[in-house]
Amino acid sequence: MLARLKWRGAVASFFAAAAVAVFLPPAKAQAPSGQPVTIGFSMALTGPLAANGKQALLGMKIWEEEINKKGGLLGRPVKLVYYDDQSNPSTVPGIYTKLLDVDKVDLVLGPYATAQAAPAMPVIMQKGKVFIILFGLDVNHEFNYPKFFAMIPTGPDTKPSFTDGFFEVAAVQNPKPQTVALVAADQEFSRNACDGARDNAKKSNLKVVYDKTYPPSTTDFTPIVRAIQAANPDVVTICSYPLDSVGMVKAVNELNYKPKMIGGAMVGLQATVFKRQLGPLLNGWVNYETWVPAKALTFDGTEAFLKRYQARAGAEGVDPLGYYLGTWGYAYIQILGEAVQATKSLDDNKLADYIGKTTFKTIMGDVKFGKGGEWAQGRMLQVQYHDIKSGDLEQFRGMDTQTVLTPAQYKTGNVIYPYEKAK
Repeated sequence: MLARLKWRGAVASFFAAAAVAVFLPPAKAQAPSGQPVTIGFSMALTGPLAANGKQALLGMKIWEEEINKKGGLLGRPVKLVYYDDQSNPSTVPGIYTKLLDVDKVDLVLGPYATAQAAPAMPVIMQKGKVFIILFGLDVNHEFNYPKFFAMIPTGPDTKPSFTDGFFEVAAVQNPKPQTVALVAADQEFSRNACDGARDNAKKSNLKVVYDKTYPPSTTDFTPIVRAIQAANPDVVTICSYPLDSVGMVKAVNELNYKPKMIGGAMVGLQATVFKRQLGPLLNGWVNYETWVPAKALTFDGTEAFLKRYQARAGAEGVDPLGYYLGTWGYAYIQILGEAVQATKSLDDNKLADYIGKTTFKTIMGDVKFGKGGEWAQGRMLQVQYHDIKSGDLEQFRGMDTQTVLTPAQYKTGNVIYPYEKAK
């Protein structure tokens, strides 16, 4: 009899507890505990690449905070360990050696930019680490490292991708341009991009009438623009780094030079700080972008991320919109985090195998890696800037002052041609 009463009491207690549970809020993710999972990297936080590097870092910090609120990785908190590479490639090997030998980080991510990523490769390969880099062009071509992945939408044909759309647009104009000038900074990214532009010019049957590089230390671009002008090309393709890009735009406007089309592979013009600085001087320029706020390029999570980023940008002193690298900074660490969660492991071999086989759903759309760790399918944009009246920020928030020209599936309008009609 006593046993029966105890059994009834236990049943009653169970149903009472169940009834209470119905009215309780859902359980929160269990707080991460134990030693952090450390992710190490270098980032350009000072120097000419800092405008882009800083926004990438904020995107990564937002991911770090979100993942820790969700319980971290493998039940452990995540901690970013990073150092400023000062936009200087010579600092990079030492930083990654310190991260791996002294800090003993669990995982690494690549730095931003081709010139920074390439010198990190020997250190990474010696340690056998999985390595996702941010916006490095054709970095793995000579290394052929199987655990390498590039977060840049160039696709399998890397070098021509930055100017494919530029030459595609030029080729359908009437009358078709006949000649082209090629000019590039004497640095790894710009030389690679210019190699691709040379191939694209050949495919488009354009005669190259000027083809030169300039030292990275160049500050006066007037003589270069005068030399290009003397060659009298129909179109001008420029492969440059941020401060060079600004200098080129200013020199072209100061000399009132008006080729039929100009732009191509100019790093920096994507950053809001340079758009605002140049203002109407950008009108008519055609250049690559990796993302713009067009409807067809807004994916699951894109708007939510940008809302969080832009709310913090002022206090962090970074690009107020975050369109160029804030988004991609979040997306490339998002891929690494998802690989850890899926494999339940920090083993670099397991992570590399998973990353190489998986299509990732990121805030920048689907990402699938292919041969050499490059994207299996490219998505580089060519955009023309127009109708810019001033340096007012709101002009650059939407699509009023930029038109996507290529690829066709993302096209939002037609090119204003020749260039002078947009001035």
